[in-house]
Amino acid sequence: MKRISLFLVSLTAGLFLFISCNKSSNSSGTGHLEVRLTDDPSPYDAVYIDVQKVEVNVSSDTGTSSGWQTLPLLRPGVYNLLDFRNGIDTVLASTDLPAGKISQMRLVLGSNNSVVINGKSYAMKTPSAQQSGLKFNIHATLTSGIVYRLWIDFDANRSIVTTGSGNYILKPVIRTYAEAIGGSIKGYALPGVAKPQVWAVQGTDSLLALPDSATGYYFFGGVNAGSWNLTFHAQDTTYKDTAYSVTVATGVVTDAGKVNLEKK
Repeated sequence: MKRISLFLVSLTAGLFLFISCNKSSNSSGTGHLEVRLTDDPSPYDAVYIDVQKVEVNVSSDTGTSSGWQTLPLLRPGVYNLLDFRNGIDTVLASTDLPAGKISQMRLVLGSNNSVVINGKSYAMKTPSAQQSGLKFNIHATLTSGIVYRLWIDFDANRSIVTTGSGNYILKPVIRTYAEAIGGSIKGYALPGVAKPQVWAVQGTDSLLALPDSATGYYFFGGVNAGSWNLTFHAQDTTYKDTAYSVTVATGVVTDAGKVNLEKK
C-alpha cells in the first residue's frame, strides 16, 4: 500500500508507505503523545463511559510549567470499556506537546454513563468526574522527536459500586502507564543540488526520507530499536551514493550526523 507525499515508512507486518513533510516536528522541540484507553476483565454485559476531556499537566525541560493542557480527542463521547479487554485498546488523543515532563493527567467524564447487566441498562452517577475530573499522577518525560503512548487502564469490575437502593455509581479505579515507541533518527544529507534520498532499512522494514533542499535535514520518527542501514542515494547521477549503519535505542533520538555526497 503506497501513499506518496514526502516520507515513506514500512511497518513490520509488511511494506506500508507513509509520507510526511521534509521538516520534522523534532526541530521544534516537541514529543508526540498518544493516549489510549484499555480495560481489565469484568462480569458485566457492557460498561459505557462518557469521555469528554483529557488534560495533561506539562512542564518544559527548563522547569517552566505550562499548566493544564487539553488534548484534542479523536472522538469525544461514549465508549464501551468491554470492547477494550485482553490487550485491545483505542486511541483517545494523539498530539504533539513541548518536550518536558508530564506530571499529571485528568480525565473528565460526562453524565451519559451506564452499565448493562443481564441485558438491562442502568444509569451510573459519577459526581467527582463530572465536577473536576479524575486526576492521576504520570511522571512521564517527553523527549523531542520521540513518540510515547500513555494508557488509561480502566478497571471496570472494581469501578462500579452498588448502593443499598439498587442504584449504581461509577467510582473509577484506574492505573496509567507509558512507554516510548521505538526511537528516532535525524541527520543531514548534502548538497541539495544532488537531490539526495535517504533510505533506512531494517530487515523487511524500509523507510525513505527526502531531506530539506536548503538545509539537508531529514528525520525518521517512531522506528524500531536496533541496527538500521542508511543509504544516501543521489538522484543527480553525477554524485556518488554512500551508506553506513546506525544503532537506534528506544526513547532516544539517534544523530546520524552529516553526509556530503561527492562528485563522481
